[in-house]
Amino acid sequence: MKIQGLSDEAVRAAREQYGTNALTEQAGEGFWEKLKGNFDDPIIKILCIALGINVIFAFMGQVEWYESVGIALAVILATSVATYSEYQNENAFRKLQEEASLIKCKVYRSGVLQEIPIDDIVMGDYVLLQTGDKVPADGVICDGSIRVDQSVLNGEAKEATKTSAPEGDTETDAGADFLHPHKVFRGSVVCDGNAVMRTTTLGDKTHYGQIAGELQGDEDRDTPLKLKLSALAGQISNFGYIGGVAIAIAFMFQRLVIHNGFEMARIIAYCSNWLTVVNDLVEAVMLAVIIIVVAVPEGLPLMIAIVSAQNMGKMLKDNILVRKISGIETAGSLNLLFSDKTGTITKGQLEAVAFVDGAGREYASYKELGAGLGKLVNLSVRYNTSAVINDTEAVGGNATERAIFGFVAGAGAEMDETVRNMVPFNSRNKYSLAEVAGTYNVTLAKGAPEKLLALCDAYYDEDGTKRPLTSAAPITEAIDRLAARAIRVLALAVYEGEIPADGTLPASGLVFVGAVGIRDEVRPESVEAIARVQKAGVQVVMITGDRQDTALAIAREAGLLDQADAVVMTSDELAALGDDEVKALLPRLRVVARALPTDKSRLVRLAQEMNLVVGMTGDGVNDSPALKRADVGFAMGGGTEVAKEASEIVILDDNFKSIGRAILYGRTIYNSIRKFIIFQLTINVAAVLISFVSPLLGMENPLSITQFLWINLVMDTLAALAFGGEPALRRYMDERPKRRDENIISRYMTSSIAVGSLWCFATSLFFLMSGTAHAYFREDPANIYLLTGYFAFFIFMAVFNAFNARTDAKNLFDNITGNMGFLRVMGIIVVVQVLMIYFGGVILRCYGLTGTEWLFVLALAFTVVPVDLVRKALVGRS
Repeated sequence: MKIQGLSDEAVRAAREQYGTNALTEQAGEGFWEKLKGNFDDPIIKILCIALGINVIFAFMGQVEWYESVGIALAVILATSVATYSEYQNENAFRKLQEEASLIKCKVYRSGVLQEIPIDDIVMGDYVLLQTGDKVPADGVICDGSIRVDQSVLNGEAKEATKTSAPEGDTETDAGADFLHPHKVFRGSVVCDGNAVMRTTTLGDKTHYGQIAGELQGDEDRDTPLKLKLSALAGQISNFGYIGGVAIAIAFMFQRLVIHNGFEMARIIAYCSNWLTVVNDLVEAVMLAVIIIVVAVPEGLPLMIAIVSAQNMGKMLKDNILVRKISGIETAGSLNLLFSDKTGTITKGQLEAVAFVDGAGREYASYKELGAGLGKLVNLSVRYNTSAVINDTEAVGGNATERAIFGFVAGAGAEMDETVRNMVPFNSRNKYSLAEVAGTYNVTLAKGAPEKLLALCDAYYDEDGTKRPLTSAAPITEAIDRLAARAIRVLALAVYEGEIPADGTLPASGLVFVGAVGIRDEVRPESVEAIARVQKAGVQVVMITGDRQDTALAIAREAGLLDQADAVVMTSDELAALGDDEVKALLPRLRVVARALPTDKSRLVRLAQEMNLVVGMTGDGVNDSPALKRADVGFAMGGGTEVAKEASEIVILDDNFKSIGRAILYGRTIYNSIRKFIIFQLTINVAAVLISFVSPLLGMENPLSITQFLWINLVMDTLAALAFGGEPALRRYMDERPKRRDENIISRYMTSSIAVGSLWCFATSLFFLMSGTAHAYFREDPANIYLLTGYFAFFIFMAVFNAFNARTDAKNLFDNITGNMGFLRVMGIIVVVQVLMIYFGGVILRCYGLTGTEWLFVLALAFTVVPVDLVRKALVGRS
């Protein structure tokens, strides 16, 4: 059936009348909703209540009004900045995903089959549906037949058969009758066959569109990294709650006892003034709440959003599309990767380079064949295929079919046969059949040589004359020679008779036409990438449908056989082993030849039972179960939409090198988050310690509430922005994979947090209590210049320590050019801090510093750098 499709003018008219095929997206959480949600936080509510009481006391003359204004502005600013950053980065991540994952569909327009985005389909379009496609709109089958999985719509796992509607059938509405024999529905998956559909319902009006909101609302489970971070956040929060309560108690002890010189009469007098007591209690509660706000790591979720969005853009440039952020997080911890061969390890540019006839003779091109044999080869290739043949071009189908067609592309299409019945190729049967009528009334067979050759008792010679096949040895020897050169082979045969209902081959009587040799060169970059991934502690196993000799040659060329006792086996050999036997040899397994989709699922299951983190690549419908079951599913960009749906990551260029990059990015995200945790916890612990000890030593808290809120902004939102852009360093691939149960806080991190926070605490005590330190500052009864200096000291020590935290190297500027955002954020913190020092006034409790005072502040803050360098020298790298 020759399909013309819509003209350009008809497409424009249909779009104007019926609209496009786009689905209305579910609205995400807006900025104001996020901001409102953040102010709904119980801690913020307590702070606001305490702030309200403070305002009342200001009106009563008990406290200065500007304290309440400063705190209110600081709370609003900190919460708004954090909300805006989270909103912007989540939106950027979502937009990148939507743009990169847009589905393409094969549509007939003006007599030409072309690929267009799914949203551009219009009413009345003719769409080609092939195995692995997702039906893009509701419509009616007008040519061919397919089997579809409609479980996303009706929950039924049983596949439904859809056939061509009778000519003249103009019905366009099948209601919700998913079993209608001629109607297909958006969201269904084509499991088998080829057909052309005419669209009758688009976008939101399709049955899928009506339930799309519910489907979009489904939430994924938390990722392993998120669970680890949630557990860590809980531990830090508990520390903050305990610290906040302890600091409130210490503050009241200082006001009640220490302030009154431990004299009972003065203590009783203090308690009798209830306004003073209540005011101090409110201040203690506000201080405790601020400490909790500082301690609770609300920056961790923001850090994940920022690092995800920033790395998403980088990964897209490297041809890696992250569908689920869990995939890239887990990719960094892979122990075992099961990889396809074609297009992943090899170039995927298949080319037919040889032909073997029934006498075992080898030909380099179609032109060398005799006229009679050439016609039979042309017939077998052109009519036994799922690709659409347009004279000298094959559209659709798989890469192997397109490569075989390239062998006969210049032969012309003078034949006019009709395909009456077809059995598409599948990995279990390893053959396809096509029953043709016309000049030749035969059934064409194409498939694995070992499958077809055993059933042949005759062959065609150069002239196309049928000859008895007395020995298959010359053919098998020629095929073995090709396999040794990493050339895979497909056999062509014919037989007289129809295709039986069960689609099986006859027990004998096939006539051998020949065997086409297809070469797919190993990618040079794959050899290097495989070596790097193996060095990173990831075992790579190649799974291929090729025969063992061909698979072995390619594995050897790709560098997969990295040890003397490497195991190479076939699907049949694998099936003959029990689960325990497979587990025993799995660490040495490198190649599985003649593999079935069930082999992939079984290997993933057994590896996970061994507590390994498993990755799986795939591109077909049958690969979907294994992709979904694996810890990380890598779908190929040229694969089926079903495979992409089942995966976490799509490799857009089908290149193994990109898989290696995905692993590197996974490790980069993990390391970036660890750096952020070091920076945050160092400030966290130091702030809690100094706030707890100061009142017990008879001092006012050296940091005011508004200053604490600025510190919180520095250690959460701004730090997340700074560390979120860390570059992907090749040396991360030298690290061992992280265990599933491994604590995110390593020994290196513990030492860094402990040394940094204790040094900050110790130098803080020196700063606040030492006469030597006090001598550098102007005298004042309220120590306003000393406390201004201390605020600057605390922030600048945090800035200097940020350089310590971002690298485990002794060179603090190591790879700094790869994250210029870090320098920009640190520069902003420094500039804002200096402005606060000179213009903060009574609200920020800042009164300016002299040159000598600045010199002392910066010198003492900088001491954290040499101290941490000594620690790095003693502890070593993380």
